[in-house]
Amino acid sequence: MKLELPYLDRIIPVEFPDEYLLAAAEPNEYKVNRTQDEILLEALNRPYAAGNNYQNLESFLNEADSVLVIINDPTRPTPTETIIKTLLPVFERKGITKDRLTFFVATGAHQGPDEAGYRQILGQFWDLLKDRCIHHDARKEENMVNLGTTSRGTPVLINKRILEARKIIATGSVEPHYFAGFTGGRKAFIPGAAGYKTIEANHKLALSPAARSLALEGNPVHEDMMEAMALIRVPVFSLMTVLDKEQRIAAAAAGDLAESFYAAVETAKKIFCVPVPGKADIVISTAKFPMDIDLYQSQKAIDNGALALKDRGVLILVSSCRNGTGDETYVKLLSEASSPAEALKRIQAGYRLGYHKAAKIAEVSKRASIKAVTELPAAQLERLFIEKAPSLQDALDGALKEIAVRNNGKPRILILPDGCVTVPDPENRQRQDGLEPKARL
Repeated sequence: MKLELPYLDRIIPVEFPDEYLLAAAEPNEYKVNRTQDEILLEALNRPYAAGNNYQNLESFLNEADSVLVIINDPTRPTPTETIIKTLLPVFERKGITKDRLTFFVATGAHQGPDEAGYRQILGQFWDLLKDRCIHHDARKEENMVNLGTTSRGTPVLINKRILEARKIIATGSVEPHYFAGFTGGRKAFIPGAAGYKTIEANHKLALSPAARSLALEGNPVHEDMMEAMALIRVPVFSLMTVLDKEQRIAAAAAGDLAESFYAAVETAKKIFCVPVPGKADIVISTAKFPMDIDLYQSQKAIDNGALALKDRGVLILVSSCRNGTGDETYVKLLSEASSPAEALKRIQAGYRLGYHKAAKIAEVSKRASIKAVTELPAAQLERLFIEKAPSLQDALDGALKEIAVRNNGKPRILILPDGCVTVPDPENRQRQDGLEPKARL
């Protein structure tokens, strides 16, 4: 069997006997009979509500003298350009001119985008809107307002530009997230527009076993975010998209922030939760663009792949990590630890933002081998308990030899061509978490 996987601007092949294949699991097909523009317009005109007094986006914008639009940073696959294309005619009809718009990049604790990043986000609209864009900086405490503390002890520090806004449109995409359950919705604000101390306290909750992909009910990260959101009293209209495996808009939900998020989650489960026939000895998990930007983002492909990996198996990450490792905090902790077990012990002794990432890598490394096909240096990867492979074929051949030493049977290989968002379910059941979207208006 010969397969090809995306890597930077090319594809790379890998071959193995057909009988070794357990499954090649991609996001499920999700057929729609509407264009992307039609999907967005229908969502804007039929919003989900939770006691709001508006009927659609246009009525929400009544008497709006200014609008702040929250958009994702370039590490997310959110179709921001397409969303803006849909929003601009609405603004024009409501008499909201460009000088009354602000596009707020919700970076969380990430760095703000450079011009190339803005061009990736805004596409054809960069030249038109570049003077109307700002980005969040979580480390500028002088820009934050303290709204109180959640029951789990998270201080709720929010960018004052959010709290000063007369009307807010929050945009995003909803896909599985390895510790928040799903992206989107409340994440536009926390961590998107939150202070560093808020993000650190909330993300510390990711160390809980209940903080996992697909889980919302009982997930302390999600529940802490939702509790914090109750303190942010600003008028918000949400527009959440769900993408298919080609990163095209498959569905959208708008209106109330919470209810549109939960509605989008139901569609995201159908697309991204993929049954597989058991666990594999070897998992090949690819981080596709834009998640291949660095190891910090590509780790999601490791975490998802590990869900269907046997103990003492081999996980092969395919990701260029074109901008390096990302946040250095988790890199430093792993590099200073002599073993994954020691890294986990250090994390429990004292948490800093970024340690949740180290914990997730250490948890997989503790029970399995990780190899990587990447641009990162071998010496750096070794300190992170990851072995660099010269090629995908070399990585697989080496993994097969490892498995053969202790396995007399036929090795089973699972391929995840889009590992950052594909959640393999070896028990062949989709988790349902009891979320039922409210009726539309």
